[in-house]
Amino acid sequence: MTALESAIGRTARPHLVSTEELARRLAAPHDAEPRLVVVDATVVQVQGFDGHPAYVTGHEQYLVGGHVPGAVFADLLEEFSDPRGEFAFTRPDADRFSRAAASLGIDRDTFVVVYDDAVGQWAARLWWLFRSFGHEHVAVLDGGLRTWAAEQRPLDVGHVEPTPTAGYQATELPGFWADKSRIERALSGEQAATLVCGLPPREFSGETGHRPRLGHIPGSISAPAGRLVDRQTNTFLPDEELRGVLADVLASPEPVVTYCAGGVAATADALALAVLGRDDVTVYDGSLNEWAADESAPLVTVA
Repeated sequence: MTALESAIGRTARPHLVSTEELARRLAAPHDAEPRLVVVDATVVQVQGFDGHPAYVTGHEQYLVGGHVPGAVFADLLEEFSDPRGEFAFTRPDADRFSRAAASLGIDRDTFVVVYDDAVGQWAARLWWLFRSFGHEHVAVLDGGLRTWAAEQRPLDVGHVEPTPTAGYQATELPGFWADKSRIERALSGEQAATLVCGLPPREFSGETGHRPRLGHIPGSISAPAGRLVDRQTNTFLPDEELRGVLADVLASPEPVVTYCAGGVAATADALALAVLGRDDVTVYDGSLNEWAADESAPLVTVA
């Protein structure tokens, strides 16, 4: 039995937990093992003073709008990112991640289920962070809070105090992150890669966007994070439909590097590929925020 099956019960798809499976586990005795922590990782997009999109923590929404019973809140903007990074959502180092995980009542033996109130990209970002720091006992709630609420499952409001832990020791693993030089090696032919962009189609084409330079990295395949989920249920598409959306990626024998604007939607692509069995995926953390800031880095637009 896998850790996921032990914590939740038998699941239909790897890396995902259905609302039914989570509800059943939450109804079990609290002393069930392994210990489960449910995490709300919502981030809210707002309009900044300059008219460009900006992001705020979803903590107020969590407190007032409601959350899965017992869920704690993870701040992806501050606690689970590096505030010293040049770009938003820069991944934290192992020490910062360890403190953030421990503050949520998570230790190395805890099974973590992450969700958000969007199409899963924020949950996927935290899922990817946990895995990159060696925490295998983590999954994403399929459909997130929107599906949970639509099914009229119970919601709690207010703060949930995490259970204290003895601490968390993270170790960053290789094979999860790509940097700018990795993209450069792919473009030069020095190191093969299939580049996958998780941006919406009009940003991929360069028709819209808020970066100084628009478009996508040459040779990229478009796989918008929003097209990975069913518009009616907000859950990930069935495997057969996911394979259709990601057919060009799956057909490539080369290692996959996903990117977007800031390395968030890219993790939703990484999650979908993991669900389908691809284990050769890395995420370009700086993504287009970093790439487009370099005037010499090539970008392609579609007329």
